[in-house]
Amino acid sequence: MIVTTTPTLEGKKIVKYLGLVSGEAILGANIFKDFFAGIRDIVGGRSAAYEKELRSAKDIAIQEMKEQARLLGGNAVLAVDLDYETIGQGGSMLMVSASGTAVILEE
Repeated sequence: MIVTTTPTLEGKKIVKYLGLVSGEAILGANIFKDFFAGIRDIVGGRSAAYEKELRSAKDIAIQEMKEQARLLGGNAVLAVDLDYETIGQGGSMLMVSASGTAVILEE
């Protein structure tokens, strides 16, 4: 399935717009505690473990979004937007959400 941040796809005709699709993933407070406990993992101001978790959450959110598009009969998701938000008391959790427009592209 094609997933892109652009509203159109060069060389492809949109046959039908199927509507908004989205996916979410939430990282809990325990992950943050683990990251701070493992501060030695930070090199040059970056934490490989933290980045790995964020990447995983992003992948989960995109996969859920693609699955929604597939269930609607789509073969692409256009105009994809990724958002990262803190939620819960004191921002104890991080939510990654992906949203876009499910479409059917001409084969």
